[in-house]
Amino acid sequence: MHEPSTKNDLFRPAYPAEDLEENRDRRPPPGLALDPPEAPPPEHPPEIPVDRLDGDALKVIARLRHMHHQAYLVGGCVRDLLLGATPKDFDVATDAHPGEVRAIFRNCRLIGRRFRLAHVYFRAGKVIEVATFRKNPTDVAEDVGEGEGDLLITRDNVFGTAEEDSVRRDFTVNGLFYDVATGEVIDYVGGRADLEAHRISTIGDPEIRMREDPVRALRAVRFAARLGFTIAPDTFEAMRRTAGELARCAPARVLEETFKLLRCGGSARAFELLRACGALPVILPALGAALETWDDGRRRAFFAHLAALDRLVRSGAEVSEAVLLGALLMHLGADAPRAARPDAARRDEDAGAPRWDEADAFLASLVQTARLPRKVAERIRLALHAQRQLEEPGKRRRRRGRGPAGQTYFQDALQLLEIRVRATGSGGEALERWAAEAPHAHPPAERPGRAGPREDRRDHRREGAAPRRADRDEGAVREVVIPAEAAEAADAADEAGAEVREVDSSAAGDAGEGEASQGGRRRRRRRGGKRRRRRGAGASGPDGGAQVPPAEAGGQG
Repeated sequence: MHEPSTKNDLFRPAYPAEDLEENRDRRPPPGLALDPPEAPPPEHPPEIPVDRLDGDALKVIARLRHMHHQAYLVGGCVRDLLLGATPKDFDVATDAHPGEVRAIFRNCRLIGRRFRLAHVYFRAGKVIEVATFRKNPTDVAEDVGEGEGDLLITRDNVFGTAEEDSVRRDFTVNGLFYDVATGEVIDYVGGRADLEAHRISTIGDPEIRMREDPVRALRAVRFAARLGFTIAPDTFEAMRRTAGELARCAPARVLEETFKLLRCGGSARAFELLRACGALPVILPALGAALETWDDGRRRAFFAHLAALDRLVRSGAEVSEAVLLGALLMHLGADAPRAARPDAARRDEDAGAPRWDEADAFLASLVQTARLPRKVAERIRLALHAQRQLEEPGKRRRRRGRGPAGQTYFQDALQLLEIRVRATGSGGEALERWAAEAPHAHPPAERPGRAGPREDRRDHRREGAAPRRADRDEGAVREVVIPAEAAEAADAADEAGAEVREVDSSAAGDAGEGEASQGGRRRRRRRGGKRRRRRGAGASGPDGGAQVPPAEAGGQG
């Protein structure tokens, strides 16, 4: 028969003490997985100083290595570190599968459908991207016959080794690994030589690489423009032959790469390369056709505006997507800046001649085909249409919250005007005038009349203005409160047989402040009976006011 359990049995360990000690010895020491790896021996100094590496990326690599996985820094961060630049992010490659990475890190999330990646999140929104070693999903020599010419990759979740992962990448300068434990750069594809030669070259056959993923042509242009590199001749010829393949790529992905081209700080050279390789008419048909019809002067003006955009980006200013596309589209449908056109042309525009029809049609096509958000398209349209108003001399000063300076698109329109001034050298006075108005432009949640905290909205009112009725209702006490001044008036009204009206506490406070400035003049507000009943203040008198019992009124007197 089973013996009844006692109270002490609840606190007995489920396993013998010696088993617990044995299991405890097998566990990793506390904190070891989160500590960065030890520095290489002094006789082998690291090729990249440890102080230039990201601490959170080192923690990720240390934990993966502690769980017996390979883990290296990979891609653009290694390239930028070897060039002496500061990487914008640090990526990690490992032999752990995405599910294993998620099991190792609590702060991990898997993303992607075609290409599964693990994002490890840290404070301040920092994300360390962890990718599993992969290899090419198709072996051209075995899987592709002589009559088959479609090499477009539609799935890329075939796992492999570190060397296979390096070989499958697009360009040699992006195929470098850095082993933090040994402090050595691992080069399977000859990327170090191309870095020293400042050359962009594909890994393997350029024709096959471009047909596998035509967006690689846009990436090659972006790297060459941002880093100041040249493109290898065989790679550039493959880009020209496969430019038409870009039409097969997802429009949203092409649009995202276009934004990266405009934000890279070398968009002027990037668009020259796009035009030279034949990719511009495919990704931006309207702009590509316009460039071919423009004369040399207007074409130079277009690239001057892109150079001005590059200077704005390199200055560290926050540039929105509306400004990036607006810098391109401000040339569509406009022969020249308005200040440089003759008076007759200005009168035609003022009479209603369209100026931005072509740009509006291009935005509509991007919304339909490239999944450009309608909100971004509307901001671009408003910022472009505001240029005419910004170029005109100021006639009169508008009230705060009105005019261009009080609109949500004002910052975008002002940056477009700054790009125009830098490119043409004219319109500096208008830029200075509107730049002085910039501090008075409030975000939508803070401008008067918009949704937002009530305290913030009160701060924007004109001094001396009466408080809004809604604000007084919000701050009012929900039951009848009679201040001292109202009590004296109640005594006098009691003797005359009158009724005491409700005086709300917030209105009484405002009236008290008014008395100090108006020589003791007292103002009382009369309220209707419906408001009194809705607020549950008791019965109402014949004229809709609240009756105060004589005993209460006498007590207050």
